[in-house]
Amino acid sequence: MELLSIISMLALMEFVYFGMRVGMARGKYSVQAPATTGNEIFERYYRVHYNTLEQLVIFLPSLWAFGHYIGEPWAAGLGMVFIVGRVVYSVTYIKNPASRTVGTLLSMIPCWIMMVGALIGAVVQYFA
Repeated sequence: MELLSIISMLALMEFVYFGMRVGMARGKYSVQAPATTGNEIFERYYRVHYNTLEQLVIFLPSLWAFGHYIGEPWAAGLGMVFIVGRVVYSVTYIKNPASRTVGTLLSMIPCWIMMVGALIGAVVQYFA
C-alpha cells in the first residue's frame, strides 16, 4: 500500500500548499483574518483551498477502498489524475472561475470511479 500512502501524502501536501497560497493572498490583497471576503482574487484562492478540502473528504477514503478491493496501481493512477486535476482547477479558477470545468472533471471523475469501484468490490467480496 506504499503507492496509496505516496498519493495520499502528495494530495495532502497539495492541500497544504493551497492553504499557504491563501495566506499569501490574504496579505497581498489586505484581507484581515478572520474575514474570507473583501477581495475577489483572494476569494478565488480561498475557494480553491476550501473546495480541495471538500474533495479530499471523498478522495482519500475512496482511494484506499478502491486500492484494497480493485488494485493499488489502478487507485494510484486515478489518484494522480485527481492531483493533476486539482492543479488545473487551481490555475483556471484563480484566472477565471468560469473556466474551472476541466479541473473539476479531472478531480470528480476519478473520485466517482473509485467510489463505485470500491463499493462493487466490497459487495462482491462480501457475497463471495
